Amino acid sequence: MENRVIVVGAGLAGLSCAIKLAEKNIFVDLVSLLPAKRSHSVCAQGGINAAISKEDSAFIHAYETIKGGDFLANQPAVIEMCLAAPSIIEMMDSFGCLFNRTKDGSIDFRNFGGSLYKRTAFSDASTGQQLIYSLDEQTRRYEEKKIITRYEHHEFLKLIKDENGSAKGIILQDINNLNIFSITADAVVIATGGLGVIFGKSTNSFACTGCANAALFMQGMKYANAEFIQIHPTAIPGHDKLRLISESARGEGARIWVYGDDAKTIEFPDGSFQKCGKKNEPWYFLEEMYPKYKNLVPRDIAAREILKVCNKGLGADNKDQVYLDVTHLNSESLKKLSSCLDIYEKFTSEDPRKIPMKTFLAVHYSMGGAWVDWPASDDSDRDKRFRQMTNIEGLFNIGESDYQYHGANRLGANALLACIYSGLVAGDEVNKYISSYKKLNTKLSIENQIKDEIKRQKKLLNQMGKENVFQLHNEMSDLMLKNVTVTRDNKSLKETLDKLREIEERSKNISLQDKSVQLNQSYLFAREFFYMVKLAQVITKSALLRNESRGSHYKKEFPKRDDLNFLKTTLATYNADKNDVDISYEKVDLRHFDPMQRSYEKEEFVPSIKNFKKFEPVL
Repeated sequence: MENRVIVVGAGLAGLSCAIKLAEKNIFVDLVSLLPAKRSHSVCAQGGINAAISKEDSAFIHAYETIKGGDFLANQPAVIEMCLAAPSIIEMMDSFGCLFNRTKDGSIDFRNFGGSLYKRTAFSDASTGQQLIYSLDEQTRRYEEKKIITRYEHHEFLKLIKDENGSAKGIILQDINNLNIFSITADAVVIATGGLGVIFGKSTNSFACTGCANAALFMQGMKYANAEFIQIHPTAIPGHDKLRLISESARGEGARIWVYGDDAKTIEFPDGSFQKCGKKNEPWYFLEEMYPKYKNLVPRDIAAREILKVCNKGLGADNKDQVYLDVTHLNSESLKKLSSCLDIYEKFTSEDPRKIPMKTFLAVHYSMGGAWVDWPASDDSDRDKRFRQMTNIEGLFNIGESDYQYHGANRLGANALLACIYSGLVAGDEVNKYISSYKKLNTKLSIENQIKDEIKRQKKLLNQMGKENVFQLHNEMSDLMLKNVTVTRDNKSLKETLDKLREIEERSKNISLQDKSVQLNQSYLFAREFFYMVKLAQVITKSALLRNESRGSHYKKEFPKRDDLNFLKTTLATYNADKNDVDISYEKVDLRHFDPMQRSYEKEEFVPSIKNFKKFEPVL
């Protein structure tokens, strides 16, 4: 009897998982909203991390990742990801990924945030695109062999479970004609990416709604560390969305500055108050505040410092923006940045090679996501548990849509690594899971579930209400941007949570002008909004209850990290009886490095790893 797995999502995580499964002769149904070459992974610019140089090591990479995440990541998972990174680079190179090269033909590496080591392999400033193209070609090999079947332009609606609660398939719809049907399988892997649309303006694509994870959350999947939302320090301000200017610019030597004002003072990281540079002269504030890491401090720190400077009235042109300057770079460095510099010129009509760019903060990434298991290699129950499996048996979650690798803040260029690595891990673990149980003819009651989804569809298309779903989304996203991003306070979070519940109630009274089933974008958005507003509640309530500052989560009332009370993972569970979110916590696995104060003012000693015995290669 053939084994079959559904993979939902065709970005880096989904493709790497599908390929790994296909290598094991497991049939894969690859479901995605968009073709792989239009997935949001394509938008990743800067690079992918791997410790390959003689000065660097996988353990230093792991420690900097753990420290960058403010010690909230489970350490065994991070260690093994960093140990696997060099082989992943080799794999992608063998697939033909066009990495930049040094003069001797070796893969080139650049600096990136949160590290003093050059460990970021890159393809100019379009690394995600090159990685996706390479994996897509490999996927097509198995497509040709009929092992992988694609369902492009299809959206996940619901998980199918058997009588034991195990994942056995999905209900999905064709987004072109709204046809609803089902696919059954031995396991389901979710790789649906981020949730930036909840915040309205972000660097994310329109497909990044978090809708699949939210639907699964309401079916019983636990959601972890939802409060940790990454704000990227450098994006092009815009009325429609915010367009990323990659950290690779700063990795190549770009400098952030504003015009100074020595009549004003600002708090430095050591707690002292110092002058804001000299009047009418460029003030390179990150370089003064963090003389060792300079413009390559982690993103959460850079974002807060930029906001502080703008709040002092020092923003470029007296607006919320700072200068990102590449005008001093040589032609070789500028060529490596051509992709993102061309984007800036296209949308501003200014040549950044001659005029400093004006950039500001943008919602960029979700460190939180589906809770997934990670038994370490030496755990006594390793053979009874499965990595990347959620609390729902047979349901796996990978890539940005899981929570596992980044803790409270992600280091730049670790996202692409985590996506590919988690996909490869899931490929192995799904195979082990399928091999561990006997196939039974279980009763799934699929027909009734499909009928229920069709009823929901018809109701939404035909209902006549007073609310406009796009206006409701604007209200929600404005609240989330204002109160649940760089700085937070409990009063605003409580008000936001109450308002979100009100918006959720009002969303039951929407009306759609377009009632057709062909290419109905309004319907698709309205269906997704129901889930977006619930996930917004998960994020906000998780933030409200974490009374400390850690990584990307900063509260004015609680400006310090509180390891005694909050060195733990937030777990959100859906309470169906109350249509509410329940919050609990679990311990973080700290077996390899003791938590230390997170500081970037100077270079710090990297401690030796402890309690490490072995790891499980994925390649």
